[in-house]
Amino acid sequence: MNKILNYFEQAYNELIHKVTWPTWTELQQSTLITLFSILLLTALTTLMDGTSKVVFENFYGLFK
Repeated sequence: MNKILNYFEQAYNELIHKVTWPTWTELQQSTLITLFSILLLTALTTLMDGTSKVVFENFYGLFK
């Protein structure tokens, strides 16, 4: 039981004294980078999907 209490005490101390939380500005910057990355990857995926659709439709159209 003593090991469990020691673990929670150490975890609490680390959370309170050693963890550095981001500032509001850092949090906003990280959020904008994440949103931009998601939009970019979505656009690239949509572009690749549309391109492969056209390529395969034209390729399979040759054998009709």
